Amino acid sequence: MVGGGILGLATARELTARGRSVTVLEKEPRWAAHQTGHNSNVVHAGLYYAPGSVKARMSVAGNRSMAEYAREHGVPFQRCGKLVVATEESQLPALRVLAERAEANGVPVRVISAAEAREHEPEVACVAALRVDSTGIIDFPAVCAAMVGELERAGADLRLSTPVLGIRAGSAGGVEVATGTEVLRASTLVNCAGLHSDRIARMAGLRPRARIVPFRGEYYELKPSRASLVRGLIYPVPDATLPFLGVHLTRMLDGSVHAGPNAVLALKREGYRWRDVSAADVAETVRFPGTWALARKYAYPTGVDEVLRSLSRRRFAASLAKLVPAVGEDDIVPSGAGVRAQALLPDGTLLQDFLIEEAPNQVHVLNAPSPAATCALEIGRHIADQLRG
Repeated sequence: MVGGGILGLATARELTARGRSVTVLEKEPRWAAHQTGHNSNVVHAGLYYAPGSVKARMSVAGNRSMAEYAREHGVPFQRCGKLVVATEESQLPALRVLAERAEANGVPVRVISAAEAREHEPEVACVAALRVDSTGIIDFPAVCAAMVGELERAGADLRLSTPVLGIRAGSAGGVEVATGTEVLRASTLVNCAGLHSDRIARMAGLRPRARIVPFRGEYYELKPSRASLVRGLIYPVPDATLPFLGVHLTRMLDGSVHAGPNAVLALKREGYRWRDVSAADVAETVRFPGTWALARKYAYPTGVDEVLRSLSRRRFAASLAKLVPAVGEDDIVPSGAGVRAQALLPDGTLLQDFLIEEAPNQVHVLNAPSPAATCALEIGRHIADQLRG
């Protein structure tokens, strides 16, 4: 198993439960170091995704299984619900489409009036809203810690600070994985390497049709004195042409309120700040034809707006004020960032569904952005079923 985020750990947990001997390799000195440890900790309901898609099915199931796991293992979790708000009349058709999609996916939602929305969120501005009661918030790093405990008790071989440097077919079948200090032999390779999943796949001899392009999502946080402006989760009506949900407001388990994320192209696979730059990563992104095709589709005005919002706290606050007008520039402070491993096709298409590819003795998770953390237990079961087959 390559990757010690929530997907790798959940898959390892499922395989050990089925009697498999598992070794987990994580290049960082801690678990959940990247995407899992830098997301908004929201347990999604499954309303956004195309009916019948893998994302839709796994999100609805994952919403239940993740809540059950939290209860069983004492992980902090709260089913707080959320509002998706239409801030102007022109967004009402999209809100109705979202409600229909939720119904098709089996997600209980209800369209409410502006007055009803203000009963939940007194400071919100909208003409109507979608109430989604099954959305929750959780501590995903704590979920990973619980899984690590389970794996340790099951006798799994867990290795931190162990990068994968080479992969080849084994002489007697299976695969051989070089880590720099030794060569490990296994019957099967499972790649849950997130931001580096396409590189691991190429290292293993595959030619994946998608390339990982990193997008940084930056967060702000309401000052403690202004946290009372938001009681729960407030999301905008999303742009259906993009895989990103837009900046939103999320009350966390500790009572703080996070705002974001935006979406800008990162200059490094693990580039959490503008000054994090890798010449090799930038060159790889620039050489990929899908990057230029994507730029032609979205550079203006979408891409320009995202960059300007990244560079201006005033612009970021103005986006939040569309949802909660009382939020001003002086009410927010920077609160870190995450990097999304987004799979991109050569024609510039941003893959919106999960992408899992197989090869002899190998399974590669090549696109698992949000809501992958919500779906982690379901993805783990799916991979284990594939290996059994």
